[in-house]
Amino acid sequence: MTPVTPFGTRLRAAMDARGPLCVGIDPHAALLSSWGLNDDIAGLEKFSRTVVEALADSVAVFKPQAAFFERFGSKGIAVLEQTVADARAAGTLVVMDAKRGDIGSTMAAYAQTFLSPSSPLFSDALTVSPYLGYGSLEPAVELARRSGAGLFVLALTSNPEGAEVQRAVREDGRTVGATMLGHLAAENVGASPMGSFGAVVGATLGDLSSFDLDINGPLLAPGIGAQGATAADLPAVFGAAVRNVVPNVSRGVLKHGPDAAALRDSATRFADEIREAVSA
Repeated sequence: MTPVTPFGTRLRAAMDARGPLCVGIDPHAALLSSWGLNDDIAGLEKFSRTVVEALADSVAVFKPQAAFFERFGSKGIAVLEQTVADARAAGTLVVMDAKRGDIGSTMAAYAQTFLSPSSPLFSDALTVSPYLGYGSLEPAVELARRSGAGLFVLALTSNPEGAEVQRAVREDGRTVGATMLGHLAAENVGASPMGSFGAVVGATLGDLSSFDLDINGPLLAPGIGAQGATAADLPAVFGAAVRNVVPNVSRGVLKHGPDAAALRDSATRFADEIREAVSA
């Protein structure tokens, strides 16, 4: 069997070649309307195809939000399958934003849905929630290793409500968020040039120097653009780990559709700003 190139290796190559930008594919009703599309399957399909065709040859990562497809039922899932297939065929990595989290056979089924190469929804990586205990993610961790995929574990999220869980202090004196980062660092030991097990860390959180973000893995960073963070904020937030940051921009790019050239110009601008910020 030919060895599978790990997600972390493929992501590092894509970031170096195309710039460290992840563009969300978030077809919510208001955005479809702003594009002049109906909030139906035809609108969903047109939106998704336009984003992929406009950007797949230039951005490193797409992050489709599964919920915006799932709300249409089986026909929406079919559009999601096609979107993933088209993006990957064009050479763009796909991080499925599904935030799955459960235990035992249920977690294994979630993993098989998104991390098994035989699945029509197979993605390069999956967002997961560890708040049934990090160990509950083991089926996803194991399958990701076998399939060359990756995980992004919710660690320090940008929503204000997240702090009540993620910054809660355990009996050992560590916060829950720091504990998750520690688990990921352990998963990535010895990986080169970068591990495949990353964390979701909000770019809007300000000074995070009290957390060790150097997990030898990618840091998916929502918050650039519409949520208020800028590329210039990244070094102050992520410190020495900034080179492994994958900033996610959704509305900041998507609002320029449906014009393909405008989408490309916006994505290029964000990618250039981010590259300059993390290389300074």
